[in-house]
Amino acid sequence: MKAQWPAWQPLNVRAAPSAEFSVDRTRHLMSFLTMLGPSPDWNVGLSAEDLCTKECGWVQKVVQDLIPWDAGTDSGVSYESPNKPSVPQEKIRPLTSLDHPQSPFYDPEGGAITPVARVMVERIARKGEQCNIVPDNVDDIVADIAQEEKEEDDTPETCIYSNWSPWSACSSATCEKGKRMRQRMLKAQLDLSVPCPHTQDFEPCMGPGCSDEDASTCMMSEWITWSPCSVSCGAGTRSRERYVKQFPDDGSICTLPTEETENCVVNEECSPSSCLVTEWGEWDVCSATCGLGMKRRERMVKMPPADGSICGAEVLEVEKCMMPECHTIPCLLTPWCDWSDCSVTCGKGLRTRQRILKSPVELGECTEELEQVEKCMLPECPIDCVMTEWSEWSECNKSCGKGHTIRTRMVMLEPQFGGDPCPEAIQRKKCKIRKCNRGQGNSDEKKRRKEQREKRRSKQGRAEGNSEHPGCRMRPWSSWTECTKICGGGIQERLMTVKQKIKTAQLSSCKDRKEIRACNVHPC
Repeated sequence: MKAQWPAWQPLNVRAAPSAEFSVDRTRHLMSFLTMLGPSPDWNVGLSAEDLCTKECGWVQKVVQDLIPWDAGTDSGVSYESPNKPSVPQEKIRPLTSLDHPQSPFYDPEGGAITPVARVMVERIARKGEQCNIVPDNVDDIVADIAQEEKEEDDTPETCIYSNWSPWSACSSATCEKGKRMRQRMLKAQLDLSVPCPHTQDFEPCMGPGCSDEDASTCMMSEWITWSPCSVSCGAGTRSRERYVKQFPDDGSICTLPTEETENCVVNEECSPSSCLVTEWGEWDVCSATCGLGMKRRERMVKMPPADGSICGAEVLEVEKCMMPECHTIPCLLTPWCDWSDCSVTCGKGLRTRQRILKSPVELGECTEELEQVEKCMLPECPIDCVMTEWSEWSECNKSCGKGHTIRTRMVMLEPQFGGDPCPEAIQRKKCKIRKCNRGQGNSDEKKRRKEQREKRRSKQGRAEGNSEHPGCRMRPWSSWTECTKICGGGIQERLMTVKQKIKTAQLSSCKDRKEIRACNVHPC
C-alpha cells in the first residue's frame, strides 16, 4: 500500500508527504495522526481504517477528506492563543464548528466545517493471502512475524514489531559523513517484564555518489505468496509479485522483475470420472466475536464427471478461527449516520446524529459516545405585526344632524422577516345626535363665526366660547398634540378647560371638553 498524507503547504510549493507500507492477514487496519501546528492539541488523522473489502480482498484506493479533531488538552481558541492546559481534560471530539469569532474554524451561521486535509491510500502490489484469515493462537502470530523479520534475531519473541521502514535520505548531501534512519512500530508486548528493544535504527552514510556501494542498486521486497493455480484440474499457471522498496540513489530506473509466473498442476489424473469445480469462495465470518470459533467456505461443481458418476471433490471446508481474547476486544462502532433535520423550521435549533455499538456489550465496556448534538441555523422566523387595542369612539363631530365619529389603534411591533402586515389603524362610523331646527343651523354658524371674530379682537379674551358654554368661562382650546404616527393613520387631541364657573350654571353645561381628530392618514 502507498499512502499520501495531508499537506499543509500552499499548492505548487512541494508535493504532499507520502509513505509506503505493507498489510497482511493480521495487520490490515491503518491509523495515523498529524498535528495541526502550532496548536498543541488540534490534529487530523484516521483510526482503524480497514483496508479489507467485504469480499475479503484488498481495497484498490481510499480517498478520505479529514476534519480537525481536538484532543481536549489545551483551552486555546486560536493558533495565537497561549498554551493553557484544560483542567480537567476535555473529551476528544471533532471540531464541527466553534462559536468563538477568533477560531480559524468559526462559522457565524453554525454550518458544518469544511475538510482541511485529504489522505489518499493506493494499492501498489498484490498479496496472495486473504485478509480475514486469523491464526489459531498468538504463537502463530509471533512465528509469522519472526519469519518476515529474520534480521531481528536479538528481538525477544514477546515483542511484536512492524517491518522496518525504508532508510531515510542521508543527512549529508556531500561526501562528508552523515547518518540515516529507519523506524519500526512496537505493535504488542506479550510480557511486560521483558523489555523490548528500540524502535529506531541509525547507520552512517554519505551523500549520493560517495558510497562504495553501487548507487544504481534497487532494493526489492521479498516475493509475495504464490497465487492459486489458474485451473482446478490439470496443468495451469500461477504467479507471484514483489515491489520496489527503495529506488537507486542515482535516480536510475529499476530493471529487476516485479512479477514471475510458473506452471502448476492440480489433480494430474484428470479422467472421465473427474469433475470440474469452481475456486473456493470466501470464508464466512467467524462464528465467534472473540476467542475460538469456526468458519466455513464452499465451492460449486462447474462440470460433473463425463461418465455420469457422482463428483467426489469436496465442496465444503470448515476450520477453526481465532478472534481477539474476549476481555480485550475493541469497541466496535458503526460509522456515524447522517445528521438529522434541524429541530426547528426557522431560527436557531439543534440537530443530532447517532452510531451503533457493534461489539456485544458483555464483552467489554465501551465509553465512546453514541450520539452527537450540534447547533443549526435556519432563516429567521417571520414576526407578525402587533397592534394595541382600539381606543374609545370619539365624540360626534357635529352637534346636530348627521356626523361621524372615529376610533384608532397604534402599531406596537412592526412586521419582520415576511410576517403578516399591519391591519387598519383607524375606523370611522356615522353618528346622529338630534335633528337640527330649520334655520337654526345657519344662525348657529353665523353666531359661532361672530364669536370667533370677537375672540380675535378681544385683547383679554373675555368672551371665549360663552355662548357655547353658558354658565361658565372657558380657557381657549389648547394646541393640537403631536400625531401618534408619522404615517398609516394616527390621532391628535386638544383640550378646553373651565376657567370660571357661574354659580347658577348647571353641572352638565360647564365641564372640560376634548376633541380628537385623525392625522397622517397617508400610507407608509
